[in-house]
Amino acid sequence: MERIDLPLGLLFSVTGSYGTVAHTLLNGARLACEEINADPQAGVTLHPVHLDPGCALQNYAPAVREMFDQGIRHVCGCYTSSSRKEVIPLFEKHDALLWYPTHYEGFEGSTNVIYTGAAPNHHISPLIDFLCARYGRRGYCIGSNYIWGWESNRVMREGLLKRQGEVVAERYLPVGETEMAAIVAEILETKPDFVFNALIGQSSYAFFRAFRQACIARGIDQVARFPVASCNLSEPELRAIGPEGADGQISSSVYFSSLPGARNAAFVAAYDAAFPAGPVVSAEAEAAYVAVHLLAKSVARAGTVETGPVRRAVAGQGIDAPQGRVTIDPDTFHAALTPRIGISRADYEFDVVLEAGAPVAPDPYMIGSTTVFEPAQRRAQMRVVS
Repeated sequence: MERIDLPLGLLFSVTGSYGTVAHTLLNGARLACEEINADPQAGVTLHPVHLDPGCALQNYAPAVREMFDQGIRHVCGCYTSSSRKEVIPLFEKHDALLWYPTHYEGFEGSTNVIYTGAAPNHHISPLIDFLCARYGRRGYCIGSNYIWGWESNRVMREGLLKRQGEVVAERYLPVGETEMAAIVAEILETKPDFVFNALIGQSSYAFFRAFRQACIARGIDQVARFPVASCNLSEPELRAIGPEGADGQISSSVYFSSLPGARNAAFVAAYDAAFPAGPVVSAEAEAAYVAVHLLAKSVARAGTVETGPVRRAVAGQGIDAPQGRVTIDPDTFHAALTPRIGISRADYEFDVVLEAGAPVAPDPYMIGSTTVFEPAQRRAQMRVVS
């Protein structure tokens, strides 16, 4: 079989305030490249080129232009929504494809972006139901001061209001901010039922440590009295938080490294063998791994690297991923994924306590998502994990 040569851009920061988790994205993409290039039946040979924007927004567009100058028209990259929105106009102008492998806040669509991370109906909606059912309907929202934090908190706020709940306060901090005293004091004063955390990177890690320390100093069991829930908390970030606050935290995601099954076990083993120095595998790493495999399958199906044929080939394309079946919706170019809720442990892994029984179709604009508190239909689709 004659193989198609595919130049692939990898646009991930491995330095800077959110470099730890973005590094796992790079690792997941590289692992997929190695597997595809070693597979004689793949029909595609990938030639990855990595550029590191250093978590600086102003570096993303020049990096994409540099890749385009090298003839690259497929890029797997970006972690933050601000970086994604910074480069999408370039992909649309040059009719290239961005393979975006990160959970995000939704309310976006582009025929030049393939979204393999979770949409809001995959992580925020199930989380709202879980929090309201288990803890109450009064939430405190904190986020990094950019679109991920703004929109995630908006969806949380609207979801609580529809369930006769409320947001007692909504606060934002600059990306990379680590001073948390005022935020922690306000949480303890307002006494919410839970905290919804949409901070990223070093800001998030600092918050977990500071909040746990403040609760301990006051004789408060933080996990029981002030549970903290996130849609962007993964295994390498638990290690970055450290023993001062990594356990007992809630994460809504479509992938955890502790998932059972031979497919996931093989993926984690291959990842650990390829990157023994870490960072450890994460939901982001799995989504990048899936994105590159879907790209290779779509190029092989199209018989070319040209954007138009590949875009048509990826519509409806599926893969048996470490998390389970993943399929690209032909209408939205988002992935159908399986929602899950996990609780972190002291060993930096997650116990999955709730999961959907099957992949859920993406609903990036939250048009068809049910919004009634714990609807019967959703209860039937979810199952408690023992």
